[in-house]
Amino acid sequence: MRFQTPLIPARLVRRYKRFLADAVLEADGREVVAHCPNPGAMLGLADPGMRIWLEPNDDPKKKLKFGWRLVELPGGHLAGIDTGVPNRVVREALEARAIPALAEYGTVRPEVRYGRNSRVDFLLTEPGLPDAYVEVKNVHLSRKPGLAEFPDCVTERGAKHLGDLSAMVAEGHRAEMLYLVQRTDCTCFDLARELDPGYGAAFDRAREAGVGVICHATGITREDVSLAGVLPVQA
Repeated sequence: MRFQTPLIPARLVRRYKRFLADAVLEADGREVVAHCPNPGAMLGLADPGMRIWLEPNDDPKKKLKFGWRLVELPGGHLAGIDTGVPNRVVREALEARAIPALAEYGTVRPEVRYGRNSRVDFLLTEPGLPDAYVEVKNVHLSRKPGLAEFPDCVTERGAKHLGDLSAMVAEGHRAEMLYLVQRTDCTCFDLARELDPGYGAAFDRAREAGVGVICHATGITREDVSLAGVLPVQA
């Protein structure tokens, strides 16, 4: 998934009202307001003074002319903060059959209604195989070196999705929870159970019910975000 316009560096002043951020552009020192496409807690990724990367736009329909896309991490690593990116990356990978665990499926349908008034991120079909329901979660929390964690705050919606996937397994389908780690400094994945015990319990019930778990890293540059290798799941 390529960014539409070249990203520009800035320093974060503050994030507020969940979807807004003030930042100072490095090029000319202007302070601008950027859209923050992330409703989560963004622990460790929204500290004042952090170097961030913004995507400018000249769309007259958009009130804000900058979108916050990346955070620069120690050691030259990057983290993506746009929660809309994982679905785009995963869709590209599914259509290219680039996710080994799901490569047998040739038809990819996004946003299909299922479960309890929900929409599954992707429904995969292939003659001779059970339909595969795939939910995608963005992961960008890391509190220990090399360890990616989810969630970064309470997510009742996420727990509901796990229940919906379990129901699909009970009906004879396949169901997979796919965690996409949108930062380049992590080598394994676990649940942040103490941040949302309810999600942890729902996760355990889903695995017992037969829901599969897949975790992939991403390759992140200032030009694009792409699927990278499989990460081990410790949960």
